[in-house]
Amino acid sequence: MNFDRSLDVAPGQEVKLSPLVSRLLAPNPGPFTFRGTGVHIVGAGRAVAVIDPGPDLPDHIAALKQALGSRRVSHILVTHTHRDHSPAAAALKARSGVKTYGLQLATTATTGEGMVDEAHDHEFTPDVAVEDGMKIMGEGFELECITTPGHTANHVCYALKEERALFSGDHVMGWSTSVIAPPDGNMGHYLASLDRLMARGDRILYPTHGSPITSPQNWLRQLKAHRQLRERQILEHLRGGARAIFALVEKLYPDISPALSLATAQQVKAHLEHLIEQGLVARDGESYSLK
Repeated sequence: MNFDRSLDVAPGQEVKLSPLVSRLLAPNPGPFTFRGTGVHIVGAGRAVAVIDPGPDLPDHIAALKQALGSRRVSHILVTHTHRDHSPAAAALKARSGVKTYGLQLATTATTGEGMVDEAHDHEFTPDVAVEDGMKIMGEGFELECITTPGHTANHVCYALKEERALFSGDHVMGWSTSVIAPPDGNMGHYLASLDRLMARGDRILYPTHGSPITSPQNWLRQLKAHRQLRERQILEHLRGGARAIFALVEKLYPDISPALSLATAQQVKAHLEHLIEQGLVARDGESYSLK
C-alpha cells in the first residue's frame, strides 16, 4: 500500500484546506497519532463547527481558542472517544456554551486500554447522541452523521454536503491502516463500514490524522483488499494445523519490531474473530484452526 506520510505542518497554526474547511494540528505526535490530532474547523462565516477538538493539552487548547478568534462555535462534533479526539471538547464547550455531538462509549471497562491504541476518554458524554443519517445544520453548511463502527464501536464520520467531503476520523486514514483492537474494535463491522463509504462517492476525505485523501474510492478499495489478503494469509497458515495468535504473528510479520508485536497481535485477533463469525475458523482455548 502507498501510504501518504508527507504531512509536515507546525502544530497550533490554522491551515485552510478548502473554502469551508481548515485544520489545526495538536502537538501530540506519536505511534497512533502520526504528526498529531488534526482539529477540523468547518464554516466560512461567523459561526463554525469544530470536529474532534483533540487532547486536553493547555498549549493546544490555547492555540485552538486563538485560531477561532471572534468566530462563534456552533457545534462540537466528535468522531469517537479516544483521548486524542474528544477531551478538549470540555474546554471548548465551557468557552462557547454549545452542545457536543457524538456517541458515548458503550463500556466502562479500562483493562488493556492504551496498550495498542489511544485509551478512551471516559469523561466524555455527548449532549446530543447522533443517529445514522442525522443532519446537523450550520451557518452555510450541512453535516450528515454516518455511523461507522469498526475502529471503535462508537465511531461516526461526518459528511459535508456542500463540498462532498467526509471527515473520516480514524476509520479511514492515508498514513496508516486503522487499529482494530477487540473487544471494542470489530473487523466485520469495520469492513461493512468501508463498504458503506465506498457506496457514497465522496470527493475527498479528511482524516483526523494525516493528509486529506483525494482519491477516496481507490484508497477505500486498497484498504479492503489489504484486509481480505490478510485473512487469506491467516487461513493459509492455519492449513498446517492449529496455531496461537503470536505464532501467526511470527508467520505473517517475520520482521515486525518487538515494540509493535502486541498491536499486531490485536489485528490478527480481530481477523480471527471475523473468520470465526464467517464459520471458517474455530477456537479452542488460545489455539485457532480451520473449521
